[in-house]
Amino acid sequence: MTSRLGIDSPAPSINVQHWLRGDPLSNFQSGKIYILEFFSTTCSGCGPALSHLAQLQEEYSDMGVEVIGVAANKEAATADKARAQVDAWASKWLPNTNIRIAFDYSGDMDKHWKQASLTFHVPQAFVVDRDGSIAFIGHPDALEDVLPKVMDGSWRASAEAKNAENERIAEAEIAAPMRALFDRIRAATEIEDWKTALSAIKEGISRFPDNFKFHQRHVETLMGEMRDMEAGWTALDQFARTAIERNSEDWLLAAMRELFGPYDYSGLPSAERFSMGKELSERILRLYPQQDALSRAESYMTIARYYHESGDNDRAVDLIEQALKFLDGEPLPDVEKHERMVAHLLDRLTKYKGEQVCYGEICAAPPKQS
Repeated sequence: MTSRLGIDSPAPSINVQHWLRGDPLSNFQSGKIYILEFFSTTCSGCGPALSHLAQLQEEYSDMGVEVIGVAANKEAATADKARAQVDAWASKWLPNTNIRIAFDYSGDMDKHWKQASLTFHVPQAFVVDRDGSIAFIGHPDALEDVLPKVMDGSWRASAEAKNAENERIAEAEIAAPMRALFDRIRAATEIEDWKTALSAIKEGISRFPDNFKFHQRHVETLMGEMRDMEAGWTALDQFARTAIERNSEDWLLAAMRELFGPYDYSGLPSAERFSMGKELSERILRLYPQQDALSRAESYMTIARYYHESGDNDRAVDLIEQALKFLDGEPLPDVEKHERMVAHLLDRLTKYKGEQVCYGEICAAPPKQS
């Protein structure tokens, strides 16, 4: 699979159904530089990224730089509901900016921009140069360094640009078959074709041994979807052992979430489960100093579940309270994710303590017993 859209390609047309902010734009104007950020309302990093691009537009507007936020292929029951979600999101993240916000429910922009360039994630930035050609495709964070070089005309012909584009395409060509497998798994799961789903999952484990998500999906399918706890335990046991061998925080946390997740573990060997939970927890604790505050808080919340279920409720409470202190100790730029984490931690703390708890002005009470 090769990228049909890259540096020096003519920019595709703008084909959207609605302009939620700013005047409609049908064509890129010669002599101007446009930055299109594709975003999703469920993407935690998209709001901060687009807000930062709005600041870049303000800084460089006299040099012809304009930012356009694009919500493409938004999933919702109807186009009107999808549009309302995007409109509410834009009002929250961009209340006082004058950038254009476009909404495309048809998927045309997604197809001709993102899929054509082998980009499947958001936030994703496309820079259209003064001559209407693509100058850059990548994460918006890179534009702090790239944009000045696009403006002075030195970027597109540079070795740096060519290397960045080659790396992007190489990564995309690896990610594309992985994404195709996950699409197969999702499609098969929707129609409960478990044979096809499990076949695709096992293919993913074999072809992409460094990606823990196939192992995680294996457990979720067997335990969560098929309710096959015996086969699920075999898959979970292997997942946890592989995570321990790799000693990777991503693997360890993912395995821990499945080991103490939303399943009925009553028929599983509890001694082995808690023993494995103990080892996973200890390894995660040894790795946590490498993480930022939000990641440390998430790690502690995950570990606390093991201690609570294994009978050491005091340790579970202590971990949740420490997690809340982590959030106080460092500035967190992603306010929305910070608020969600605080809510999750408070809910967990009320459950473990059995009483109302507060974090600043936010309080939560345990659910009433029926």
